[in-house]
Amino acid sequence: MMDYPRSRKYDTPELMAKIMGPNPLKLEEELLMGHRIPAGATVCDLGSGQGLTSVFLVKEYGFKVYAADLWSDPEDNRRFFRKMGLTEDEIVPVKADAEDLPFEKDFFDAVVSTDSYHYFGRDPDFLDGKLLPFVKPGGYIYIAIPGMRKDCHDNLPPEILLSWTPEQMDTMHDVAYWTDMVSRCSGAEVVSVEEMKSNEEVWADWLRQENEYAVGDRKAMEAGGGRYLNFIKIVLRKR
Repeated sequence: MMDYPRSRKYDTPELMAKIMGPNPLKLEEELLMGHRIPAGATVCDLGSGQGLTSVFLVKEYGFKVYAADLWSDPEDNRRFFRKMGLTEDEIVPVKADAEDLPFEKDFFDAVVSTDSYHYFGRDPDFLDGKLLPFVKPGGYIYIAIPGMRKDCHDNLPPEILLSWTPEQMDTMHDVAYWTDMVSRCSGAEVVSVEEMKSNEEVWADWLRQENEYAVGDRKAMEAGGGRYLNFIKIVLRKR
């Protein structure tokens, strides 16, 4: 089992109530082990949700962060950031669609995306057309997404269907799928695509929450659905 010295500091009922799926801080901590993002970098937290991962990037790594999300309210996130002791010089909430980002070209030293890239990144043209233009040459993209140990969309296990529909599972794929997807990109070098270690741990944190989505997910996981699932780490470097 992995140790999570950074994430452990945020393991309070109040902060864990803000997570929207398997513990994103532990995912992000594993994702960024040995990362190559320079100190003080300007980073886009793409699909930042209620801003917890963005706070983590500022406090634990010292980045200047733009918390970009389509579905959360920037004003709510701004209040949360202030409550966490952060200023607008350190962290900026932005309402943004990943398909139409409102930033200048070559703006970011890096993009970090935790548990959201699978919603918009299955378009083979997304990287070259929609994301890489905003990353400086030589900049990095770090992605952590839920996936499958082996794609089984043609024959979904009954355990999985206790909590999710086939349509909901459409975003979930294996390492081979994602390797093929990101390898089609001409503007970035694929540094790595690999299975992560934190699957059981991050799911356990999520299933302890009492919101309706966590409660709904318990059915599949308690029936053993977790053995078909994993999390996948993708690291890219812009050419």
